[in-house]
Amino acid sequence: MPITVDIDVMLAKRKMSVGELADRVGITPANLAVLKNGRAKAVRFATLAALCEALDCQPGDLLRFEAKDTTTGTSAIGNGG
Repeated sequence: MPITVDIDVMLAKRKMSVGELADRVGITPANLAVLKNGRAKAVRFATLAALCEALDCQPGDLLRFEAKDTTTGTSAIGNGG
């Protein structure tokens, strides 16, 4: 999927654990892990807003689009994934 989730980056910047963020947002650590690890197919705007509030950031700090290279089929940004 061309959307990359950078929750782990923001967690490190804020020196916050997954469990603490899950508590602040009101979701289970397991559901947060699914989102954090890029396995989620969707995210509710309410959840995204709660994440941004808890991490004091903007949606663009958490989500990033990585275009695919049409000639090779790999990501044009990052490590090919």
